[in-house]
Amino acid sequence: MDVRRREFLALTGLAASAVALGGCATPGAAAAPDGSLRAAFGQPVTDLDPYNAGTAVDEASLIVKRLVFDTLVRYEGGRLAPGLATSWRRTDDTTWVFDLRPGVRFHDGSPLTARDVVACVERTKAVKSAQTALWATVKSARADGDHRVTFVTDGPMGTLPVNLTLLFIVPARRVADPAQKRRPVGSGPFRVTGFTPSTNVELARFDGYWGGPAGLPGISMPFIAETSSAITALRNGDVDLLWPVPSDQLREVRGRRGVRVQTVPSWTYYLTWFNCGRKPFTDPRVRRAMWQALDMEEIVGKLFGAGAEQMRAPIPSTVFGHAEQAPYQHDPGAARAALRAAGLGDGFETTMMWFDATGPLARELAQSMISAWARIGVKVRPQSIEKAQWLQRLNSLDWDMELQTNTVTTGDAAFTLGRLYTSKANRMGYRNPGLDAVLAEAGQAAEPERREELYGRACKTIWDDAVGIFPAALTTAYGLRTGLTGFTPAANNQPDLSTVRRNP
Repeated sequence: MDVRRREFLALTGLAASAVALGGCATPGAAAAPDGSLRAAFGQPVTDLDPYNAGTAVDEASLIVKRLVFDTLVRYEGGRLAPGLATSWRRTDDTTWVFDLRPGVRFHDGSPLTARDVVACVERTKAVKSAQTALWATVKSARADGDHRVTFVTDGPMGTLPVNLTLLFIVPARRVADPAQKRRPVGSGPFRVTGFTPSTNVELARFDGYWGGPAGLPGISMPFIAETSSAITALRNGDVDLLWPVPSDQLREVRGRRGVRVQTVPSWTYYLTWFNCGRKPFTDPRVRRAMWQALDMEEIVGKLFGAGAEQMRAPIPSTVFGHAEQAPYQHDPGAARAALRAAGLGDGFETTMMWFDATGPLARELAQSMISAWARIGVKVRPQSIEKAQWLQRLNSLDWDMELQTNTVTTGDAAFTLGRLYTSKANRMGYRNPGLDAVLAEAGQAAEPERREELYGRACKTIWDDAVGIFPAALTTAYGLRTGLTGFTPAANNQPDLSTVRRNP
């Protein structure tokens, strides 16, 4: 590690954190090689195991996993493209066949075969996580030789290729290995050389990668908790890439010497879920009243400006399956009347949890909503907590309301609507058999027009039932040093950093 890098880590507190968390650091950890890309994302990486229940769809972890592991199918330019699978086809309503790329090797030198894929499918199905609903219809997977995998589904499943963009492949013998949390083995363009949870990830180029060597010798990913410190590091050249840059701080980046900004309408959005299984949010009248209390146009406009758009559905407008809905009108009088009708004329007290690093201006967004709710007699106690605690409480339904950003990682409504809002998933205590039927049919349909129609119906149900409040879809701003080439901003906040290079 060069002197400048050591100084930077010390200044941002990362070196101190690494010492403090020494018991969690990877034994024998090594920094990324000299000349590596220094990339800072706005959330900490807490775990690298692709089958960890708590981080199965965690955005920060997915960024690293896409660099370390491969998937059968991946996105390129917003379209599904071959990954480890060179081709795939549905031979009948319940059977899919995927032909694998020959000659692929894992970081430890062992060959990747169909048996590894089958083991990963079985592990994914066995671990109950936020991905579970995506794989419920997969009945079995079998290896037909070394380079062919056949999936059998319990009924038609048109979303299998999309879902496979989230199935990370590791050696079969390592699917349940605890070492995968800290020093995982994959077949991606980079291998892990060091990892301290919530502090930094160090990657080195894997020269045996089937797709050819990455553009830079490695990637170093420090977590810098304070956005202002991260922006200073970018402007000083201590980091090469920073995202997302909050809209209210873009002026600190745009036009600065040696720095440029690239933006993309993202698949990332803010949501506030109600725990619909916990009173008083079991009553949809209460949930709608909470939404009517908010002047969402003013809140989103003042906080985010051009950095976000007010949502008109429970998924962003750039996502397949979006169907625009009529916005809830700001009407505090109607909100108070609805609370009286629900037997809460004197208001009530409740809580809302979030973690600050969930997204730009999270605390400010929370405070704006809490202030508006106070004006209709609802006292909301704020609970700003650490990400690991937030994840644990979220997954165990130990909350009244929660605020978070969510990313439709695949760009398809199946990932969010089909995964989160079924009764079986029970992600927010909401149960609606009619919605279950619509989402099940949408997951089975192969025709895009039919899928779009069904997800449109699901959008309306979720919106009308006020399962949550959906304030804003974000525009992601990436700040990068002008010497970088080959970078493409990603709508899902998970850019392919293997293509990045430096000007000589």
